Amino acid sequence: MAPQRFHEQFDQIQRSMPDVPLAMGPDDSAEFFYEKGVILARDGEEARVVEETVRSHFAAAPDLTADDVRRAGPETNRTGITRIRVGDPAPGVRDGDPAVAHALRALREAEGRRGHRLAGRNHVVSIAVNACPGDEPVPAPAGEPPNPAADGTRYDRDTAVGVLVIDTGLMHDYASYPPLAHTRGDGQVTETDAAGALREYVGHGTFIAGLVAAVAPNTDITVRGTLDDAGAVLESEFGARLFEAVDRDGWPDVISLSAGTANGRFDGLLGVDAFMRELREQDTLLVAAAGNNGSATPFWPAAYAALPDYQDVVLSVGALRGDGERGACFSNHGPWVAAYAPGERLVSSLTGFEAPVPYVYQHSTYDACRYGFGYACTCQSPRHTGVLSEEPESAQGEPDRVTFAGFAQWSGTSFATPLAAGLVAAHMSAHKESDPRAARRQLLAAVTAYAEVRGAQVPALLPPTWRPTPVARLAPGA
Repeated sequence: MAPQRFHEQFDQIQRSMPDVPLAMGPDDSAEFFYEKGVILARDGEEARVVEETVRSHFAAAPDLTADDVRRAGPETNRTGITRIRVGDPAPGVRDGDPAVAHALRALREAEGRRGHRLAGRNHVVSIAVNACPGDEPVPAPAGEPPNPAADGTRYDRDTAVGVLVIDTGLMHDYASYPPLAHTRGDGQVTETDAAGALREYVGHGTFIAGLVAAVAPNTDITVRGTLDDAGAVLESEFGARLFEAVDRDGWPDVISLSAGTANGRFDGLLGVDAFMRELREQDTLLVAAAGNNGSATPFWPAAYAALPDYQDVVLSVGALRGDGERGACFSNHGPWVAAYAPGERLVSSLTGFEAPVPYVYQHSTYDACRYGFGYACTCQSPRHTGVLSEEPESAQGEPDRVTFAGFAQWSGTSFATPLAAGLVAAHMSAHKESDPRAARRQLLAAVTAYAEVRGAQVPALLPPTWRPTPVARLAPGA
């Protein structure tokens, strides 16, 4: 996908990280965002090899500066990785970073000898992984109930399944929504901007907690604000924040994670490798979003589900369109996605119900999807040129300012993920199953519903209380 399609999303994430110059990559594409002038390496002996190899390569190259190559972070830490500066970190062009590209190429021979990767970019891990920020959420139609509706299972403190949601935190009035009575966690750091409108992605964690609680009422839900800064964090910090969450609360039965990044590789993220290895030794299931780029490229951490050592540890979840018959046009896909759940136009609590809160959003048009599907797409706006829409500048308009009084409608693999996590938790309660990984296997083995995604038949995890929504058919030639 072309770099210009990511510029709006790039600018949004750069604003949330003003002290971290970012670039888009790799080189001539816009597959992901990463920290400019820095690479990651495993600490200890490998970091020394990386630093020396890159410095020697840069010293021999007339257009590179060896003096820029030096350690830029602690030599050891629990995540097992360290930052190494390889270039000028000052802001510059957003389309790629030659210093990082040269550093990674300089390591190819050493990696070949060792048989594994020695270094990688410091990617941005984000809940906002496509180029369509701001056209959702939208207020749910007046009188429309939550979708999925709350399951009738009773809460039992002694048997409740522990679910940890890694997200943006909870709104201050979340507890005024009754299904969240057994939810706790971090409050959203800053809810509104100077004009009093909700900031971007605020309410995301509350919405997700509401979906888990609807599908699986017999749960104790903890929401951590790991991604409270516009839903984004550097890979070098992400692993440490995951460790902080489980250290604080203990390892739960299920972790629901609606964030990640592509990295152009098939062997995971250096920054979360230590966490994933420790996760493998626990009795916890990670349920992770497949991402919203409409791509078959592996998206991490969800794509760990395809690695032999993690197939039982991770459930990767893609999104189905509103009728549940096909994949949503924005959903990532491919053999690394284990299952799909509804992810279009779900309805849950965004802010609680104490008082209406304004929100600025950008003219959702639900126009033609650009991935070859003849149905309305949920990610359209005349305010930007996004992955799923290409409106001319003449169509651009001013953002709308709307008011939420509790329920909102939102789409994405972000929300298919907590539905799948809830189904695992509900299965554990219904079958008195204490092992979430066994529940994952049993749930997938018992699937009787299937959907079509890019011509492939895939398992569809459909909550009993979820209601399909009509799919608008486009006229021929639209």
